[in-house]
Amino acid sequence: MSTRHDRLTARAASFRNAFRGVSVLFRTQPNMRLHGAAAVSAAIAGGWLGLSRTEWLWVVAAIGAVWAAEAFNTALEFLADAVSAEYHPRIGRAKDAAAAAVLFACAAAAVIGVMVFWPHVERQFF
Repeated sequence: MSTRHDRLTARAASFRNAFRGVSVLFRTQPNMRLHGAAAVSAAIAGGWLGLSRTEWLWVVAAIGAVWAAEAFNTALEFLADAVSAEYHPRIGRAKDAAAAAVLFACAAAAVIGVMVFWPHVERQFF
């Protein structure tokens, strides 16, 4: 039977693994660095424009969806490359589909960004 300490140690290890994964994403994936810069820019703009709580929820959800899609895409690419260093059409299609998931998430985030930020920009500058 596991003790409370064992369970806490396992949870701590789980978080360390997750943060190591975040580090891997930002160190190895140029697109993840772009997503990070976009997220920071959105946060700065949101603070400056005074987004409402509901607007922040949409922005945070959009950022989370893009980052999660990029993480899954990267994981699939790492696994596919470990399985076969040679080109395989099915692996290529799987990688393309995973990349499409990131594209979909980014497109949705862009739409959310326009819908959330534009009214504030319009009020501020026009």
